Amino acid sequence: MSDLQPPRGTRDILPEDHRRHRHVTETAFAIAALYGYGEISTPIFEATEVFSRTLGETSDVVTKEMYTFDDRKGRSTTLRPEGTAGVARAFISGLRSEPLPLKLFYRGPMFRYERPQKGRQRQFHQFGVELLGVEDPLGDVETITLGAHILGDLGVMDDVTLQLNTLGDAESREAYRSTLVEYLQDFRADLSEDSQARLENNPLRIFDSKHKGDQAAVAEAPLLSEALNDYSKDFFGRVQEGLKITGISYEINPRLVRGLDYYCHTAFEFVTDQLGAQGAVLAGGRYDGLIKQLGGPETPGTGWAAGVERLSMMIAAPPPPTRLIAVIPVGDETRDNAFSLAQQLRHAGFAIDLGFSGNLKKRLNRANKANACAAIILGEDELAKGVALVRDMETSEETEVKLSSLQEHLVCYR
Repeated sequence: MSDLQPPRGTRDILPEDHRRHRHVTETAFAIAALYGYGEISTPIFEATEVFSRTLGETSDVVTKEMYTFDDRKGRSTTLRPEGTAGVARAFISGLRSEPLPLKLFYRGPMFRYERPQKGRQRQFHQFGVELLGVEDPLGDVETITLGAHILGDLGVMDDVTLQLNTLGDAESREAYRSTLVEYLQDFRADLSEDSQARLENNPLRIFDSKHKGDQAAVAEAPLLSEALNDYSKDFFGRVQEGLKITGISYEINPRLVRGLDYYCHTAFEFVTDQLGAQGAVLAGGRYDGLIKQLGGPETPGTGWAAGVERLSMMIAAPPPPTRLIAVIPVGDETRDNAFSLAQQLRHAGFAIDLGFSGNLKKRLNRANKANACAAIILGEDELAKGVALVRDMETSEETEVKLSSLQEHLVCYR
């Protein structure tokens, strides 16, 4: 049993890591609430078609990374690899009668079978926002601004760069597709096997490839921006104007396409080089056709997701947890009284650690290791007098305090 380890690509999240994770997600949720976003939780598994129909049959997520299995009735089921598709399904099944716009915030574990690396695991955690029912480019600006607000409050905004691009509308992408396919035909033999298949089905996906031959092939490829129609140009221009008004700086990355098929118009990533190779910590874009693709009504949408593990590695140490006060009974005769006192103090809002066994010296050592700020020593003599001995763990000074005024005395240790 001693050799048992978590499955490859997963890890135990220990208390110190959880403290960082919680700081990241609670900061994000508090700021999202300022923008009017309410929290939603979707199941960690869905019918496989929820993801295969929306993420794209040729995407790496669908073809290589999803954890898919048949349940006991033979229905294909998938652990969620991302949050947006599940939120879209939830909108169709339970929220479509709600007035629009609808602002939703989510957080929780996601699952992808990929090579584990720094800040990326096969079970990982994200938080994200979805803004449904807003066709105006200002919706994109608000969600990006919200993301920047969160990164700023986490203290990492100076370590990231906002990269921005447009994928245009369906008409623009179809025009570009023809141009790109024609250009890449001359490089077909140099393309990876995956990209040769994508050349027929989804050539924009080739920009996402890490294969050296693929990267060389698209290095001088025509840009999508050259195929934009007037509506798409105007939409992207209004997004840029909005970001300038908010004071958020950005770089245009004309080869940023994002990894999933449901995006249109705005695509963006906040990227960093603080974690080794440059990578995104918060990314998203617009997905106007996603909900209709799932069988719902025509509903525009925009949003993003952020990696909790990656951000928790970038932030400064969050505020330390509340220091404990140890309650130490001396002798078996005082155990029940000590337990009762510990409960009273917990209900009064004090963080209490109750020593279960050992002599006074051992229990004081435990209190030291737990970084307790004070220890309440309760023996038979103290109980007989209606007092407790309060020991300051920093100075070792001990004070006899009446039990009736103990809470008032302990306020200084909060």
